[in-house]
Amino acid sequence: MTSSEALPDLCEDDGSTRMPVRTVLCFGDSNTHGTRAMRFMGDRRRLPKNERWPWVMAAALGADWEVIAEGHPGRTAVFDDPIEGVHKNGLRSLHALLESHRPIDLVVVMLGTNDLKARFGASANDIASGLGRLAREICRCDSGPEDGAPQVILAAPVPVQEVGTFEQDFAGASGKSRDLATHLEQRARDLNVGFVDLSKVAQVDLVDGIHLDAAGHAAIGKALGEVIKAMQIRPPAVS
Repeated sequence: MTSSEALPDLCEDDGSTRMPVRTVLCFGDSNTHGTRAMRFMGDRRRLPKNERWPWVMAAALGADWEVIAEGHPGRTAVFDDPIEGVHKNGLRSLHALLESHRPIDLVVVMLGTNDLKARFGASANDIASGLGRLAREICRCDSGPEDGAPQVILAAPVPVQEVGTFEQDFAGASGKSRDLATHLEQRARDLNVGFVDLSKVAQVDLVDGIHLDAAGHAAIGKALGEVIKAMQIRPPAVS
């Protein structure tokens, strides 16, 4: 199973004229991967594809959008994980993914949850700064239309609860996670990129306090679909 999943083409080519497709890359962690609330460590169950938020968002956007789900369980924004491995660092993989999927019209960054783990000792402000670093890298790249940069949405993740399987891993995280949206909104404003606070539309599954249930995925997918439609991103020119 790979972490890179392109949604199926919702408009089959029947030889008729088609609208140019716009592309959105969803750069996230296990909540983009579709991991179910974990009953025990190593529980790798996933929600069905059509229940994961990128697929819900794709349905809301319609057939002239391609949605690419890049959800890597355990992914941080900028931290090398001393236990799970340096490959969990989102900054290390970001440019490879931007280049492999270009041209990309929009990148939705939904990270920050794993950065809350006690072993990193990071404040909400530090985590927001790491997410801002990712946004700057995207804004400086040439993986958008006509060798420009994609647009960016920084999505503040749903706050965690210190319960269940990950209670010790995320000790002290619940308060910081509630503060993260305020700091991240300021980073988005400074960088002139999009922002959405997902705490306003969903909450974590209390089985593990980290992951989302199907209702949470549905709410996030619909909310992000509405945000993206309001951005009125132009389709690429017909070649």
